[in-house]
Amino acid sequence: MTLTDTSTVEHNTATRNAPEQRTTNVDAIPELAEHWKRLDLASILRRPAAFVSVSQSNSLYKPGGVQYGERHDLRGSLEATVTVAKAARARKNFVSFNWVGYSLFRHDYPQTEFDRVQYSSWVEGHDLTPEQVAWDDALVPELRELVEPGDLEVYEQGLQCAFVGTELPLHLVRKRVEAIVFTGIHLDWCVEGNVRAARDAGYLPIVIGDATAAHKPETEAASFQRINQFFAPVISSQRFLELLDEGEN
Repeated sequence: MTLTDTSTVEHNTATRNAPEQRTTNVDAIPELAEHWKRLDLASILRRPAAFVSVSQSNSLYKPGGVQYGERHDLRGSLEATVTVAKAARARKNFVSFNWVGYSLFRHDYPQTEFDRVQYSSWVEGHDLTPEQVAWDDALVPELRELVEPGDLEVYEQGLQCAFVGTELPLHLVRKRVEAIVFTGIHLDWCVEGNVRAARDAGYLPIVIGDATAAHKPETEAASFQRINQFFAPVISSQRFLELLDEGEN
């Protein structure tokens, strides 16, 4: 074996044994759009508020999940969501906690022709038992332990929005919610879809950027920019904590 071969073996061994690198998308969160800067976000977060987690399931975060290859377990959204959910739970004005699931396995959902071909493409090659599907769909344990009696748990029935076909709209109205804080996956699909729907329904949505993630990290900056410019302020989990503290002073 030559010296080059030895170096290659040592490099490959070190690579296998190296800890997996954890990342965050905090640096991709843009400065607030000029129009949002005119708002007192601390004051808005003192209004009757809801926390909404979107599609934060075993499928995305746990080995064996159908979408685990996106490696959201290394990208920081789960830890940031835990931080945000705990901080919101400690504030009396957060009157609504909502855990919105999303299943890839939609064979029994009402479907158009568009839905049929798209939904079937998601699960090609995945021959799971009902028990395995239930596990894949389930809220990740780190968030499951934060769920309390009275929280709302629903699964999206539409393509990318829980404001259609679920109890969420009625639940928010009954709680007289004004502001909604969003976390979850995927930023450029279900999170953005729900934020747009919330805005059109008259709510004040706020996206916690580092508590979300897109399918591909390289698309997150553009997604943040689009949402922040047109639909809702995008802030970090740290800024969220700061705004809550400002509201208490």
